[in-house]
Amino acid sequence: MENMEFFVFILFFIGNLIYIMNHKHLLIMMMILEFIVLILWYFMYLYLSMVNYNMYMLMLFLVFSVCEGALGLSIMVSMIRTHGNDYFQSFSMI
Repeated sequence: MENMEFFVFILFFIGNLIYIMNHKHLLIMMMILEFIVLILWYFMYLYLSMVNYNMYMLMLFLVFSVCEGALGLSIMVSMIRTHGNDYFQSFSMI
């Protein structure tokens, strides 16, 4: 079981590293964020199954992550409609 936790930690670290290094397209960044959320979900599953806890929290986390993904996609669609692309360099932070 320790090997699996180490593997999940490595995947989480790699996801964060890619998120920090790659910030050109909004869609790629959102996909990396969803990857990190799935890794966190899997880590919570491993932890909750180890302590024999109720899995209701996993379902709640999954519902919030789906809502977060849908909200991110809707924001991305509205930004593409207003700006014409999903490059971060073309967005004004003001």
